[in-house]
Amino acid sequence: MQLLHSLAELAAWRRHCPGPLHFVPTMGSLHRGHQQLIQRAAQSRGAGQPSVLVSVYVNPLQFGPTEDFDRYPRDLAADAARAESAGAAALFAPSPAEIQPGGVEAITRVLPPAALQRSLCGPGRPGHFEGVATVVVRLLMLVRPDRLLLGEKDWQQLVILRRVLADLGLPVPVEGCATVREADGLACSSRNQFLTAPQRRLAAILPAALTAVARESDCPGPGHGPAAALRQRLEAAGCVVEYAELVAAHSLEPLPDPRGLSLLAAAIRCGNTRLIDHVFLMSRSPIVAIDGPAGAGKSTVTRAFANRLGLVYLDTGAMYRAVTWWVLQQGVDPADPAAVASCLQPLDLQLRSAATGEQQVLINGHAVTEAIRSPAVTERVSQVAAHPCVRDALTAQQQAMGHRGGLVAEGRDVGTAVFPDAELKVFLTATAAERARRRARDLAERGFDVPPLAELEAQILARDSQDSSRAVAPLRMAADATELVTDGMAIEAVIQALIDLFRQRVPEEAWPEPPQT
Repeated sequence: MQLLHSLAELAAWRRHCPGPLHFVPTMGSLHRGHQQLIQRAAQSRGAGQPSVLVSVYVNPLQFGPTEDFDRYPRDLAADAARAESAGAAALFAPSPAEIQPGGVEAITRVLPPAALQRSLCGPGRPGHFEGVATVVVRLLMLVRPDRLLLGEKDWQQLVILRRVLADLGLPVPVEGCATVREADGLACSSRNQFLTAPQRRLAAILPAALTAVARESDCPGPGHGPAAALRQRLEAAGCVVEYAELVAAHSLEPLPDPRGLSLLAAAIRCGNTRLIDHVFLMSRSPIVAIDGPAGAGKSTVTRAFANRLGLVYLDTGAMYRAVTWWVLQQGVDPADPAAVASCLQPLDLQLRSAATGEQQVLINGHAVTEAIRSPAVTERVSQVAAHPCVRDALTAQQQAMGHRGGLVAEGRDVGTAVFPDAELKVFLTATAAERARRRARDLAERGFDVPPLAELEAQILARDSQDSSRAVAPLRMAADATELVTDGMAIEAVIQALIDLFRQRVPEEAWPEPPQT
């Protein structure tokens, strides 16, 4: 591992850095939480093996006049050893003169939105997040990484930095990593070393109280919300409470009661040491809605994305294809709504997961997974899906399947009609020419005749027009959806892009990624 002290050394190292560069900024005094960040940063995201750069810089801009800047622990040799053992390729440890050459008063400041500083640590630490944002932005401009990794322990800081980078147009994906804890539940922190044995026992009450109140949050006493319950527990145990608050996880606005994804957080003082911690509360498990036109590759990436995040995969398009196949099997006119409605009465449509992880489609107990992908079904599915009786029946079934959340659904109107309150909505698309090429490849793999690409492209454009202009549940991107154009992207890159979008809305602590086998 290389140790870099100056901007010139950093620039020289950066010029010869192979592959993608992942960056972990720290204030030093590295512990297991930092090491886990470094280990995560060293993992490939499908774009080659990354190099990891760790910075160690005790930022004077983020300390108030009465805070512990001079006392903050500094041990560069120990930090270098820990960073190297965790997989860092280089450690950047600049002096204040390198980062703020004109002094702290002369540097251009970055001012985060005031609304994100009105709760939690903001009121008690004026100027703190301005100092954090100013130095992190400067480091990012110097390092120019492909990915930034931050701990979820400092959740308010993570939210603010994501917003600052988005507002400044800095195209750096920010990956949050779950809080790492000691054996007694205390979140790993550089300041833990200041605690005496009695203070340590008192500090461990904070995570225990958060966990207990979170368990009870579904049935609070009258007029006694989670924040008040948390403060009462902490003060009864002898903790000096700076704040105990319940806020919306992303806007950080105070909440009277848990709603959607919320954050229950507190700061306490044990002697001269200030400690923060939190727990996330969810009213239900997350839902991801992935919409888009035919042939955009939604099924392939959605299935893999669901598997990576431990979500149930719901292919709504397969359900409409199954109904269309059934209608054709009954020999009725797909354009006749009354005839189609009559076909729905004896229909038992089920989706099941096979042992391989693939989704199986069954009609009246018979597997039709392959049959519903035929060109005949593809030609008629938009016509059948446009009937209100079909939309109403399948939408009700899909919403029932998603009542508890914990799923990713893909189709044409999932984000607009089926799950309008989904935590993440993505409109996954590609150009018609790209989708025609994918359709030809899929037909060939399934053993069907492959028409000329120009004919396939014309069919796709005609279906786009039909799907987007129909009166019932037209194909359109939800107002709060993110468009993801996949031309030129490998499957793994699309999956990683979806994971990044998911993690912007659902923290790892709230929905951990299951171990991959």
